Amino acid sequence: MVFRMVPTALLEIRECPEEGYRPLIDYGAWRVAALGPCEELLPERITSMQKHDETDEVFVLLRGRCLLFLGEGVNSIETIYAQEMEPLKVYNVKRGVWHTHVLSTEAMVLIVENRDTSAANSPIQPLTAAQQAEIVEAVARLWGEANAGSLLSEG
Repeated sequence: MVFRMVPTALLEIRECPEEGYRPLIDYGAWRVAALGPCEELLPERITSMQKHDETDEVFVLLRGRCLLFLGEGVNSIETIYAQEMEPLKVYNVKRGVWHTHVLSTEAMVLIVENRDTSAANSPIQPLTAAQQAEIVEAVARLWGEANAGSLLSEG
């Protein structure tokens, strides 16, 4: 058997970003994206959560650590829950659920969402100062004080 270079018409290859959110592949009604650590997802910089009015959103932790924060409430966030993600498990955030993340330096999260997910159908809800403090405290409690404020400078 002779191995040949695979034609791009048969296979599309994309690299995950080193940091932040980036769509990787759009096809039909769905999108695959990746999320790496970024400044705006440091615990002390999280000032809001978003939700998607038209679709669920799926997250898979590929490497590192990720805390998924979920907010309960319709027009405001009343209660915040923290879920430590485990690698290679599928987390399906239901349509209309407020959410955000905190990632460790080496983290990479795969995202599957509707292709038309955008700011137009994904409202953002500001967090109160108490809710922001709750997120910072949760990260410190679950990951340790040393990691809570310097997730991008570890490693």
